Amino acid sequence: MGLIVQKFGGSSVANAERVMNVAKIVTDTYDAGNSVIVVVSAQGDTTDELIEKAKEINPDASKREMDRLLSTGEQISIALLAMAIEKLGYPVTSLTGWQIGMKTNSNYGNARIKSVDTERIQKELDDRHIVIVAGFQGINKYDDITTLGRGGSDTTAVAIAAVMHADLCQIYTDVDGVYTADPRKVPNAVKMDEITYDEMLELASLGAQVLHNRSVEMAKKYNVNLEVVSSLEKKPGTKVKEAVRMESMLVRGVAKDEDVVRISVVGVEDRPGIAFQLFSALAKKKINIDLIIQSLGSDGKNDISFTTTKGNLKETLAVIENLNGVLNAREVKYDENVAKISIVGAGMANNPGIAAMMFEALYDAGINIQMISTSEIKISVLIDAKHADVAVRAIHDKFIK
Repeated sequence: MGLIVQKFGGSSVANAERVMNVAKIVTDTYDAGNSVIVVVSAQGDTTDELIEKAKEINPDASKREMDRLLSTGEQISIALLAMAIEKLGYPVTSLTGWQIGMKTNSNYGNARIKSVDTERIQKELDDRHIVIVAGFQGINKYDDITTLGRGGSDTTAVAIAAVMHADLCQIYTDVDGVYTADPRKVPNAVKMDEITYDEMLELASLGAQVLHNRSVEMAKKYNVNLEVVSSLEKKPGTKVKEAVRMESMLVRGVAKDEDVVRISVVGVEDRPGIAFQLFSALAKKKINIDLIIQSLGSDGKNDISFTTTKGNLKETLAVIENLNGVLNAREVKYDENVAKISIVGAGMANNPGIAAMMFEALYDAGINIQMISTSEIKISVLIDAKHADVAVRAIHDKFIK
């Protein structure tokens, strides 16, 4: 038959019952004549619990030591799943990131995969073993454990599928596919049978939590056959592919991202190079910036506002403080009570009026827009966080009947 990579998220292996359920899915795939590689995340809320344990000891622990700690969650999962598969009477081997030669750079906490050594995995497959791999982790040139950032197990699975030339990479979650919005928040959300890599990449980058954006980026680059399916129900999922059949639906999804903070640098001089100096300093610290707006005040000074993730807030403020002699800002303000709402659809590029419809939906719901960003296949707005769920439903109802 074929080679199939299956990835199971934390909710899919949250307890003993679910671990045994995953073991059954994996062994059924093996019984169908396939070679199987399984990538597993940490159980349930394990990662969050480990972060809290670290904070009890040292709230400012180094990223290197945090990676060492957080990687243990996946190691627990692979051992438990291997035990479950052993119990069912199947040959199985569990491997950590370093054991499969998952080489990364040294950006602790958000490392990038550089290469994967296929030798150990291939040896186990040749022996007809089911291979269980710890997601989310790798090893750098110093032989230190690194982690790939939140959702990195998706990236692990796609990377392995790419280098092993797998026939299929299945991402198992607690939902049965990719929906036009979070079905837990929007009851009339529609499941899509298929979606393009580009649309999925935008949705993943904009807060949709079904797939990690870097995994979609990699799947597109290496043309990995990707499918999102449920670990709890036996039903067809959503295929992610290069092109899909044309549909009348211009907007394919509405996403919400609440891991956002708005930072405003108020009253900087209106002269060339100010924005460059600010954002190049942030880039050197590997701080990703999303929405940006610059406005000229009546006093001839500029206000520069931008968004980043909440985890970057402390370091971002420190960078701005170090630049104060250059920026000469009157004040620096930040607001963590914001959310980014986005719509995505490849058909938007050639259909004028989409933005106006989105803004009308927010107006009808009495929601004010703070910032706006657009591209060929997406429109994003920043709003007050307390209105986020209402905004998603209002926009979804406007576009998706």
